[in-house]
Amino acid sequence: MNPIQQSKQVFIERFAVQPTLQVYAPGRVNLIGEHTDYNDGFVMPCAINYGTAICGNLRDDHQFYVFAADLNETDQFSLIEEIKPVDRKWCNYIRGVVHFIQQACPEFKQGANLVISGNVPLSSGLSSSAALEVATGKFCQQLGNLALTNTELALIGQKSENIFVGCQCGNMDQLISALGQEHHALMIDCRSLDTVPTPIPDNLAVMIVNSHVKHDLVDGEYNTRRQQCEQAAAFFGVKALRDVTVEQFNAKGDELAAANPLAYKRAKHVVTENQRVLEAVEALKHNDITRLGELMAQSHDSMRDDFEITVPEIDYLVELAQLVIGKTGGARMTGGGFGGCIVAIAPHNKVEAVRKIIADNYHKQTGLKEDFYVCTASQGVHLC
Repeated sequence: MNPIQQSKQVFIERFAVQPTLQVYAPGRVNLIGEHTDYNDGFVMPCAINYGTAICGNLRDDHQFYVFAADLNETDQFSLIEEIKPVDRKWCNYIRGVVHFIQQACPEFKQGANLVISGNVPLSSGLSSSAALEVATGKFCQQLGNLALTNTELALIGQKSENIFVGCQCGNMDQLISALGQEHHALMIDCRSLDTVPTPIPDNLAVMIVNSHVKHDLVDGEYNTRRQQCEQAAAFFGVKALRDVTVEQFNAKGDELAAANPLAYKRAKHVVTENQRVLEAVEALKHNDITRLGELMAQSHDSMRDDFEITVPEIDYLVELAQLVIGKTGGARMTGGGFGGCIVAIAPHNKVEAVRKIIADNYHKQTGLKEDFYVCTASQGVHLC
């Protein structure tokens, strides 16, 4: 059962009435452009056909009563008292969004019953958190008839994750969940928020392989990488690493390497990754899949060697996929790192061979069993 059906069925069972409002927000896979978003850079994700649904109706008080169907847990808080974080992490994604929507729209005090269900694999790097934040934002916007755009809802979701959850993520995940387009990746300029829809050719499949090495970005490493990038930006005298060209980096890189070797490596990844995203847009536009594959391979090597966020299981999955794909596409780690998923792009006729080589070898090598998804680029948050 998909999340839309699931949330509606559970709502009816729980409240014995039909829901009056139902929204859906997708997760995402990032095709290229990792850890560039919080450096004001470029990313190229697409929304995927896995996501989070929320259905609900109005209450006659100011309480938000939330039931997470997949966890069988509830949360309840008042919209006329200060909304504060609690010990349960999933609750804070919702509380944070409602809190910052109230900052933007102080008139929003309308209570509601909500049931949430999703099928984005948790802790996989496919942005189950952003899907939840954006769906919550859209639900509140519709409930209160609030004058907030989908872009504004995305930025509220990011702020919620930064402050209520404690992960200093950039804005990519929420923006693609809010703005995704069917059959397209979206190149996002994370500073200006300009977007360039980039068609994914019909002959290509987007595969996601979940390593089942769980990651949790709040536990330090993500925030450490962000600090190291800020140190590098300060060295170059710029607001963010987005402002450093490859030529400028090459000219002063040795000096940074001598002063701060880790900041040098982190900056090297971000500066070159931004360039790769721009080149990947051109490659996709011209259906140059060989070039796209080369850029994805360079991106993975950079995440492994310079940003140091891959793990052996992820490297092995990329290696296996690449053996089958050859020059007809590419594979790389996707998401924040330290586990999670890889993304692979190849013609549809390569999908089963990629699935088979991984099924035959990954468990033998690692003791873990992968999950394999073939995804389609999907619409962003919407009513259903």
